[in-house]
Amino acid sequence: MSETAIQKNLEQHSRITLKWIIIISKNDPAEKRRLVIRMSQVVLFALMIMAINITYVSLTTVRFILVIKGLKEYASMLSMIEVLVYIAGLSIILKNLDSYWNIAAYCIGYGIGVYLGSRIEERLALGYMTAEVIVDSLDETLPKLLRKKGFGVTTWTGEGRDGKRLLMLVLAKRNRQKELLNIVNDSCPSAFIFFQEPKNFRGGFWAGRR
Repeated sequence: MSETAIQKNLEQHSRITLKWIIIISKNDPAEKRRLVIRMSQVVLFALMIMAINITYVSLTTVRFILVIKGLKEYASMLSMIEVLVYIAGLSIILKNLDSYWNIAAYCIGYGIGVYLGSRIEERLALGYMTAEVIVDSLDETLPKLLRKKGFGVTTWTGEGRDGKRLLMLVLAKRNRQKELLNIVNDSCPSAFIFFQEPKNFRGGFWAGRR
């Protein structure tokens, strides 16, 4: 739809909105019933636009994140569903962006879709993460506990401002991040820990476990 056509449609809807206001100001039950039905249809269509856009943008966001993380197989499968939603619903949306209601619903749906897609990817917790843990004790109790729980742990000694520190590089699946945090906090509440997400790796402890 061209920009001129959209502008004309918006002007038309502005006139319709003014007409609705005039009808509301009158005391005509029949006109008011028709107005309520028409307004309900407009709102329902706007909600449908929002729902479709939320679904489509959520899938697009998740797929984009999966591609960045190197999970091409999952991204490929998700793209099939994404295209289905596009063909079935988004083409309808793009042909009906001719009212303020629909434009607002499209924008709101897009924003919610980006946020929801990011949250879904976090919940799925696909892939692996590495955590670097620094503790102020050279005791090997924490590394042994982590290995016992199935985490891959490499340790070495470092030098900090206040003396020697035990450093640990921990590799695990992302869905175990909270479990790892709980173990570290229970064993050494003052530990410094940060996470990274490797795109790919080979060899080592996890080579035969993926």
